[in-house]
Amino acid sequence: MHHSRGMTDEEIISQCKTGNLKYQEMLYKRFYGYAMGIGLRYSLNRDDALEVVNDGFIKIFKAINNFKSDKPFKAWLRTIMVNTAIDRRRKDLKFQLNTDIESAITIGSAAHAIENLNAQDILKLMEELPPIQLTIFNLYEIDGYNHDEIAGMLSIPSSSSRVYLSRAKEKLRSLLRAEAHNHG
Repeated sequence: MHHSRGMTDEEIISQCKTGNLKYQEMLYKRFYGYAMGIGLRYSLNRDDALEVVNDGFIKIFKAINNFKSDKPFKAWLRTIMVNTAIDRRRKDLKFQLNTDIESAITIGSAAHAIENLNAQDILKLMEELPPIQLTIFNLYEIDGYNHDEIAGMLSIPSSSSRVYLSRAKEKLRSLLRAEAHNHG
């Protein structure tokens, strides 16, 4: 089997655990697109995303012997990629956290997820969000972390996570209204 397509993820992972560089490269190529998708969501540009992907894969290869095959590999990889991206952004985010967010008014029941839009529209509008709001929106809405988990990852109170998420949704709503108005 010289062709990676014919090999299962399990076979490739098992070879990676022996430190075989050829199989590490196969694993990298097989999951690059998925990892890059995660990197791009948490990064300010493609270069940052690529650094996240490469740093993430270095961590994956260092820790691959800890991977237990009773869990899906993709979920394990995603956790490492998200954490790598968050670690990378943490210093940028620290600066933004100095604003007084506790005075913000929490937007209650109106804070429902965005409907009737395609993914490309949403991704384009998400680029308009401040980095801290974008990061929390991604963690909560896309990657499914709860506010306590996000608070732990970003070293902020969970109430702040809630405020940033509602601000992100409110900003997206106003961008959507403007978008609809421009096309209407």
